[in-house]
Amino acid sequence: MSSIDSVAQKYRGLHFSAIAQGLEQMLGKAETNAVSYLHFAETLIEREQQEGKTKRIEQNKRRAGFPVHKSLDNFDYDFQATISKREINSLLDFGFIDNRENVVFIGSPGVGKTHLTIGLGVKAIEAGYKVCFSTALTLIEVLELAELKGELKKKINQLLKFDLLIIDELGYLPMNKNGMHNLFQLINALYEYRSIILTTNKEFTHWGEFFFYGNIAVPIVDRIIHHSHIFMLGGESYRLKSRLNK
Repeated sequence: MSSIDSVAQKYRGLHFSAIAQGLEQMLGKAETNAVSYLHFAETLIEREQQEGKTKRIEQNKRRAGFPVHKSLDNFDYDFQATISKREINSLLDFGFIDNRENVVFIGSPGVGKTHLTIGLGVKAIEAGYKVCFSTALTLIEVLELAELKGELKKKINQLLKFDLLIIDELGYLPMNKNGMHNLFQLINALYEYRSIILTTNKEFTHWGEFFFYGNIAVPIVDRIIHHSHIFMLGGESYRLKSRLNK
């Protein structure tokens, strides 16, 4: 006669680890509630599916490359009053990803742009989308290294596998000509094919301050703002607030 351990081991052999782990508990609950065989069979597969979904979400969060964990639930809309919870919640159906649209947050350092982008990125992953996070500086360095290796197209194609690319802190440092051309090739490849969330400390009319070549800045801005949701964030810096309150 089979034991619970021997049956659980067979499930492990089929890589149904969630069923194997919870088999004894689920059997006890099924016997107590006198559930049907069909309902019990459904319970087993639902547990395995939920466990698989949870693991995929955690893997995709790690692969996204978020520098820190940020949640939209912790965002202080009272302090950052230039954007409302309603405006951010309107993005959480992720129609902008399905429609290949972009989201742009413009504002001074410390006003919550990165917090919002990470929070939206986490929610997107939980909704089943694949997300990649990078600072603009790191992204440009990655593209430049790929170009030196003759693998720029390959790297861009890898980034195109993500549903959403988050580019943080564009405009904080100037770029050289190669960096600008590489970034343009990426933006051009993403245009109307994948979605971008971008944060910048400069309005579009001032992008010439870090794009020294106007013939590069204009087409990049054009592709980013077309089909875009643009949010201007004002107010004081969260980080300055925290230091002053210590």
